[in-house]
Amino acid sequence: MVSGRWLDRPGEAVVPTPFLDATGSRVGDTVTLDGLAEPVTVRIVGEVLDPRNDGMQVFTGASTLAAAHPDLKETSHHIAVAPGTDAAVHTDALNRRLAPLGATAQVGGLDAGGDMVVTLNALSVTLTLMLVAVAALGVLNGVLLDTRERVRELGVHKALGTTPRQTIAMVVTSVVVTGLVAGALGVPLGVALHGRVLPAMGDSVGLRLPDSVLAVYDGAELLPLALGGLVIAMLGALLPAGWAARTRTATALRTE
Repeated sequence: MVSGRWLDRPGEAVVPTPFLDATGSRVGDTVTLDGLAEPVTVRIVGEVLDPRNDGMQVFTGASTLAAAHPDLKETSHHIAVAPGTDAAVHTDALNRRLAPLGATAQVGGLDAGGDMVVTLNALSVTLTLMLVAVAALGVLNGVLLDTRERVRELGVHKALGTTPRQTIAMVVTSVVVTGLVAGALGVPLGVALHGRVLPAMGDSVGLRLPDSVLAVYDGAELLPLALGGLVIAMLGALLPAGWAARTRTATALRTE
């Protein structure tokens, strides 16, 4: 639901945003539906997110259409299975019973993702991994330059008895503060950008997104995301840290 409520009595209807835009109506208005044996007048009580049929699909009760279409028959049913039920097994059992009637059942529904959703999810994962890789490469570049500038200092530490593991730890911990600050600043900025971009994307195709679509993060999820900056920084610093640990003490001390 984007706004209003779901229908609960005859004469009420719920419509998507494109329908409201095309008819110039809003929640609370009355519209007349044509195309049946006689016009049907309904009152719009809610706005929903539903892009099917170009957003021109009207949801109303069968009793509302009874006078205009007395022989109205159901063409589909949506069944919610109990938690823990294997939907595929349940569907196969239904199809064996429905086969003599010429009907079929399939896994899916109003809340099921189609090929487009799968594609978008795969694209989101790919873009996320690319951004993480770019961020890690940026850290790698910065830490590598910093480590090369401090190579003589590292040589002194090695001469005083610093072990390779301690050298790696010293280089990696040098980016801890940067990673924490990046996560603490990046997460709020990312959430704010998310709140701006998604509504704009919906508006570009004539859809208004409900709060349930926009409010996808809660406090428990934001903390791991903030720590993601630290993880990316440490991953980017591992390669320079390994190079520093392998550098010979004499070579490091001769470096100007």
